[in-house]
Amino acid sequence: MTVLTDLEKRVRQLKTETVALYLAARHPDTPWSAKIFVAGVAAYAFSPIDLIPDFIPVVGYLDDLILIPLGIAIAIKLVPAPVLAECRASAALRSDKPVSRAAAAVVVMIWLALAAFFVVWAVEAFAL
Repeated sequence: MTVLTDLEKRVRQLKTETVALYLAARHPDTPWSAKIFVAGVAAYAFSPIDLIPDFIPVVGYLDDLILIPLGIAIAIKLVPAPVLAECRASAALRSDKPVSRAAAAVVVMIWLALAAFFVVWAVEAFAL
């Protein structure tokens, strides 16, 4: 196997895990504290907008390469094993990928808040 084949396999596995976590966040046997974290990780992973845009060199891919896999690893530990096994089985059968418009809206609001903060700072710093 080549490195590229291994990477493709790992990416497919992460996508399936993310769908399983999405299902686990909606599962009635998942503890509410885990549901909050798991739902956040799944929503961010399925969000069409990144917190750090990919066009920013190096840093833009940090969320895709570090934050999402780390969040998935932590979320997997929070979900009870029987629930996760059931959700993994369901995720393997699904062909569609959910899209989180709510997470996209949160990311847009964060960017707007940062932009407003920057404008206020700039006005105060450079006002004569």
